[in-house]
Amino acid sequence: MEFGTLEREIRIEAAPEIVFDVVSRPEHIKMWWPDDASFDPVPGEMGELVWGDRDKVAPIKVVDVDPPRRFAFRWVAPDGQDPDADNSLLVTIELEPSGDGTILRLTETGWREKGWEAAVLEEAFHDHERGWDLFLPRLRNYAPSVVPR
Repeated sequence: MEFGTLEREIRIEAAPEIVFDVVSRPEHIKMWWPDDASFDPVPGEMGELVWGDRDKVAPIKVVDVDPPRRFAFRWVAPDGQDPDADNSLLVTIELEPSGDGTILRLTETGWREKGWEAAVLEEAFHDHERGWDLFLPRLRNYAPSVVPR
């Protein structure tokens, strides 16, 4: 199996503007993914995703913000390093109107560039597959409850 790109696609019963807020604003992200999130959705901004009582903290760097079409960030950098193009994974979320809802396409790349040995790469890739398969349905369930701002 090739571990170069992880891709997921879901349909959400909410307008792209709402889904964009749900994937790019910390107060919404923590409702479907981590236990807490803090960052400004502005390219170049650093922030963090937190699980548990700070059991796991993942630094993130916002890369692209194009409302309501695309939001991208880098994460999974080596401990003590800020995520950048040479040391992290890139998550790109693209949104496309679909009737009265939205098609969300998530792509996570940068796996081979991490330089992990094959077994570590395979386990991390499968771990992220399981994670997105758990969290994206939560996003799909949460987004329709969000009131436009």
